[in-house]
Amino acid sequence: MIVRTLAVSAVALLALAGCSRKGEIDVTRGVGITTVRSACPAAGVPAGTGDITLFDPAGTQLASAIDVTATITNVRATCNETGEDIVSTVTFDIQARRTRTDGARQVDLPYFLTVVRGGSQVVAKRINHAVLDFAPGEARAQATGSATAVVQRSAATLPDEIRQQITRPRKAGAEDAAVDPLSTPEVRQAVLNASFEALVGFQLTQDQLRYNATR
Repeated sequence: MIVRTLAVSAVALLALAGCSRKGEIDVTRGVGITTVRSACPAAGVPAGTGDITLFDPAGTQLASAIDVTATITNVRATCNETGEDIVSTVTFDIQARRTRTDGARQVDLPYFLTVVRGGSQVVAKRINHAVLDFAPGEARAQATGSATAVVQRSAATLPDEIRQQITRPRKAGAEDAAVDPLSTPEVRQAVLNASFEALVGFQLTQDQLRYNATR
């Protein structure tokens, strides 16, 4: 699954930062680099699912038959890490445009939220609907969508032995000072297993996915 990430990916373990917060890993110990990892799932949109095009008549994909186009934008997430479960609420805007503007119109667009583990394993998926209200004579409309992802804290927590490998002190000039901990297969796999993403997109048909990929 190719993902256009809209927040700091939980899979990307190394990042520059000024300080760490509770629950994050801080390994600024003599080498001037801080490693920060959050247990919160990263929010994003899978490539090819952030846009939808409706045609009239249905079944054709001619440019002259485009009826409604819509795009998911402004994706943002609020994460609560206080309990046994990590709860992330993802909100986003849907901006749409129609070709014919005669009269009022409602358009129902299905969207999904999926929780992905390790970059490829789908562990949960929910489908919801957003309703766009076009006013008479107006070509544009906007709606807001939201969904909640729940991840068990134990699943998003690195094992102690892996944390120790990542956070152990490294002295400048030492042989392993410049070695990326993720270069070790077991560390890399453990980080992947504990990394989650909360992804939102339009629930598209195969024809709609194909259109997005080839337009």
